[in-house]
Amino acid sequence: MSNLKEIKITDIKNIRIGQTENTDAATGCTVFISENGMRAGLDVRGGGPASRESELMKPVASAEAIHAVVLGGGSAFGLDAAGGVMKYLEEKGIGFDVGVTKVPLVCQADIFDLTVGDTFTRPDKEMGYKAAIASENGNYKDGNYGAGCGASVGKFAGMDYCMKSGIGSYAVQIGDLQVGAVVVVNALGDIFDHTNGQKIAGLLSEDKKSFRSSIDLMYQQYERVDNKFVGNTTIGIIITNAKFCKTELCKIASMAQNGLARSIKPVHTSADGDSVYAVSVGDIEADKDMVGTLSSDVMSEAISRAVKNAEPSYGLPSYKSFHTA
Repeated sequence: MSNLKEIKITDIKNIRIGQTENTDAATGCTVFISENGMRAGLDVRGGGPASRESELMKPVASAEAIHAVVLGGGSAFGLDAAGGVMKYLEEKGIGFDVGVTKVPLVCQADIFDLTVGDTFTRPDKEMGYKAAIASENGNYKDGNYGAGCGASVGKFAGMDYCMKSGIGSYAVQIGDLQVGAVVVVNALGDIFDHTNGQKIAGLLSEDKKSFRSSIDLMYQQYERVDNKFVGNTTIGIIITNAKFCKTELCKIASMAQNGLARSIKPVHTSADGDSVYAVSVGDIEADKDMVGTLSSDVMSEAISRAVKNAEPSYGLPSYKSFHTA
């Protein structure tokens, strides 16, 4: 599209991004803060999400805006990071005024990364607080950072044959409209480049020199498995400066899930916790179906960048292991 211009995710105003990670433990968190509040929606497709304050984004909930979104590692244990973000925001006088203080509204979703590094080190209140402080100077980077520190993909045959992934972003501008995505790719399945359909990461062959198909392996094992490997979740956020209400943002988030479906196979299984937020941080008038369609495209590209920017680590090869400059 000739009128589509690539921008940095940090070019979108009225929202700050900060992240921190524990590289030894292979976990971290990425924080998105809007001091003035941002309208938000959520769509969850995976069967095993780890999340906090998701009810706030339902259209029937009273809250019209939230103040932060946290993407983290540590599975349900890592949800403690939101407490640190709340502490930071309360100290700044940011939140819903309840008379005696202001209560920041902070939502969070986490990936399962407990099998990559140190199982017992997870994002906590201190890490969330540090990430919130880091947002003041904007330290966001794609790759093995923040919530993407311990991300991996292609785990249908277990951790011995998976690959390292990370966090990725992509944003575009059309006229005054800006739409961007940030995603932590921690999928059970294989990852495909949305532009050409080529597999770029996933389940490794037994000699770890090429790929196997997670779908083919799944179809060979159609018998019911009650104790399925459940260490997976792809979580992301769509950020736009277009003006939308919660109901519209829930629809945009659901359309952005098409980006996951285009790039990850299998996806949205009972062993995943796939969740996508959509937030509005501006007042540009735009059509929700157009923004939703564009959101799925930027989400797919952000997924590719999460994979391609990941460094091999923790004994796991990455896309860069097979593609040298």
